[in-house]
Amino acid sequence: MKKAFIKIKNFFKVFGPGVITGAADDDPSGIATYTQTGAKYGYGQLWTAIVMLPLMVAIQEACARIGAVNGHGLAAVIKANYSKKVLYSAVLLVVIANIINIGADIGAIAAAAQLIISVNFIILTLSFTALILILEIFTTYQVYSRILKWLALTLLAYPFTLFIISKPWHTIITATFLPHIELNFEFFFIITGVLGTTISPYMFFWQAAQEVEEEKSKHLISRYKTPKIGTKFIRNLRLDNFTGMIFSEFATWSMIVVAATVLHQNGIINVASAADAAKALEPLVHTFPNAGFISKLIFAVGIIGLGLLAIPVLSGSAAYAMSEAFNMKQGLNLKLKNAYGFYGVIIIATLVGLMINFIGINPIKALVFTAVFNGVAAVPLIFLIARIARNKKIMGEYRSGWLSNIVVWITFVIMLASAVAMFYSLARG
Repeated sequence: MKKAFIKIKNFFKVFGPGVITGAADDDPSGIATYTQTGAKYGYGQLWTAIVMLPLMVAIQEACARIGAVNGHGLAAVIKANYSKKVLYSAVLLVVIANIINIGADIGAIAAAAQLIISVNFIILTLSFTALILILEIFTTYQVYSRILKWLALTLLAYPFTLFIISKPWHTIITATFLPHIELNFEFFFIITGVLGTTISPYMFFWQAAQEVEEEKSKHLISRYKTPKIGTKFIRNLRLDNFTGMIFSEFATWSMIVVAATVLHQNGIINVASAADAAKALEPLVHTFPNAGFISKLIFAVGIIGLGLLAIPVLSGSAAYAMSEAFNMKQGLNLKLKNAYGFYGVIIIATLVGLMINFIGINPIKALVFTAVFNGVAAVPLIFLIARIARNKKIMGEYRSGWLSNIVVWITFVIMLASAVAMFYSLARG
């Protein structure tokens, strides 16, 4: 019994950047996009969850391995091996994408909070922004990473709802494994958003940087800045990454099924507000008095929890990229007085994102547009990651094997094809 307990404890000790990144992937932007997908197309885009799983695992494992092997984040590796033009282009892409995503997520948190408390939208956005910055700047990485892991549990509301509702299993299983494609702009717009909110630029930079943070916290980086890792570390890294991505994609699949069953089959095909999205969870509490309010409460807690999880990841990944590009001290393990530039980027990115909410964009619609932007911005970054991960000079004995290399390039092709199809169908009207 004692041995079994120790094995379970050691298994959970492996969980780190991969699990956090996987949970952060299902941020408010993800929830809004997957809910809109299920509402609009029913089970028609359910197959994307299965297709995206190996793509997501491959690209995030490559990013984690790049960070772990080099002892530096993705931007630092690009800086050491490519021109300044390539470096600045990559950093600019992730910073712009992250700022837009931060703004959309802050707006979504405030809109969700309004479902349960009657407070002005602007006051809520300001309050949540202040809370996020205080937590990120004045808590240590070890404490904050523990908070992030627990916040990931808010995703369980969707699997719980999934097992309660009555659904056509045969149709769901068929739709999960048999792709359905429509040749029009709206379809490709949503597909690009689904891909973009799942395989996002911020995740690439964040996971690579967090593997370095893990090495620092475990004192695995030598005085010569060379990581002291072996096959066991890489094996644990892959297990952590795979677990996080499985968790993320199961949540994605659950959200689409729930939205398709509860919303689409009841004639709700357009998710225009937080209240519309919250209706997907009503079956979870349908036997309770005032089920509508309780479903809104669960949805609000989920959005707020995942927003608090995702926004620091977004601003943090932008800060790591900028700091590595411009030789600034970086790391959530450092105090503010020792890393003004790093925390300055976090503060500025978060505040600029906050300002997006003052121009009158619908918070829920903004989340979907953010996902689409991420889907386009990820394409050139995946091209770079594929080349770095396979480069023997950069990665040594830990360069990508043939399987990893093929799947990462397939990820690049699929995301490029989706973006091109979207723009082509738009041009064709």
